[in-house]
Amino acid sequence: MNETSGGTFVGMPAFPEAARAAVGDATLRANLRHATHTIRDKRTRAVAELDDWAELRQAGKEIKDRTLRHLDEHLLRLEEAVTAAGGTVHWAADADEANRIVTALVRATGETEVVKVKSMATQEIGLNEHLEAEGIAAYETDLAELIVQLGDDRPSHILVPAIHRNRGEIRDIFREKMGRWGRPAPEGLSDTPAELAEAARLHLREKFLRARVGISGANFMVAETGTLVVVESEGNGRMCLTLPETLISVVGVEKVVPTWRDLEVFLQTLPRSSTAERMNPYTSMWTGTSDGDGPSAFHLVLLDNGRTDALADEVGRQALRCIRCSACLNVCPVYERAGGHAYGSVYPGPIGAILTPQLRGTVSEVDASLPYASSLCGACYEVCPVAIDIPEVLVHLRERIAAEGGKGHRLERAAIKASAWVLDHPAALAAGERIASATRALHPKRLPGPGARQWSEHRNLPELPAEPFRDWWKKNRR
Repeated sequence: MNETSGGTFVGMPAFPEAARAAVGDATLRANLRHATHTIRDKRTRAVAELDDWAELRQAGKEIKDRTLRHLDEHLLRLEEAVTAAGGTVHWAADADEANRIVTALVRATGETEVVKVKSMATQEIGLNEHLEAEGIAAYETDLAELIVQLGDDRPSHILVPAIHRNRGEIRDIFREKMGRWGRPAPEGLSDTPAELAEAARLHLREKFLRARVGISGANFMVAETGTLVVVESEGNGRMCLTLPETLISVVGVEKVVPTWRDLEVFLQTLPRSSTAERMNPYTSMWTGTSDGDGPSAFHLVLLDNGRTDALADEVGRQALRCIRCSACLNVCPVYERAGGHAYGSVYPGPIGAILTPQLRGTVSEVDASLPYASSLCGACYEVCPVAIDIPEVLVHLRERIAAEGGKGHRLERAAIKASAWVLDHPAALAAGERIASATRALHPKRLPGPGARQWSEHRNLPELPAEPFRDWWKKNRR
């Protein structure tokens, strides 16, 4: 699972090419279809239980918007509260700085192993790979993340990183790879969920009991008290957050909320939108350090890595409202067919299509292609628990990429300029129409050229009439 410093998976093609390959994988499509439809159907029922869901959604949107408008103030208040509670705050402008900070903190403990509770921020910066290069082994403890790590794979979903794998594939990964990372899989392991979960539990238990350093992310940070919050369903987070002597949390700056009362809203909307549960089985909260209870050292690494650039965009900044519920992925017809790997980022699906290009920029072909990875159907906006208008941001980013003159857009602008000239000169337009009608038997069924071919690959060009409308009108207008 190698990445460049910018976060792009090494060797990843642009979205259209990657998606074309994924669509041809029948097993992948079946796995995705089954999983996404199951999750979204359950979510629909869970949300329907709340009569005030629309009000909660609006409240979440307003809380996030108010927080982002005064983000600097809330982050300083958070730093003060964390420090007062015995923690240490570090500021990381980008991925390289965050990786250096975490590596130095782990080295200071003298340990060469860490356990991790699922954190998209650490995946975003490529922390595992950086630690490995520095001689430090990082063990993922979330079941799906464990599957991805053992399989030398990449996550393909925000909530269920191994959604592209079925039970038979997971059993084979456990049988072949577990022994190389620690306790091997039991003999005769089957593909029943209970046996797979038990194999993972036994494998991870020895790592939990041995680890002296834990690394986490956070779903939320409460500025008024310096409290961090992790919600999860397996209990691995609770083990990572309480057993190690040193805890290092790497969190994006947008995860802060001002008060405990604000947190109340999201603890209602997040579980229903993500796992379709009324509340998460494990909601862990910690504030600094306490004598004889939990880690004796706590470090919070606040990660920017492009977030303040996104904040400066009045349209695009709404992507920073995201609470990582993944509801938009489960209703997206493009994601369902292409899968998460096609996006070339740890943030796949509709939210990834607007967040990744803002965090990483649109210089690479992969990132410039992501805002076009959508049908603009709007289903993502309808299910978003913080009302991110993803279609609006997609169109906004498309306009930006076109204005920058990326691949294909210079030719597009030249064609539009030529068309504008023709439309401004009626005589030239009329002559062109007559020539086009007279030569219609020679016209190709598909547009030539690689860029145009993508548009016409699955559709024929419309046939021109035998004569232009203006000529027909002259003959028949009486």
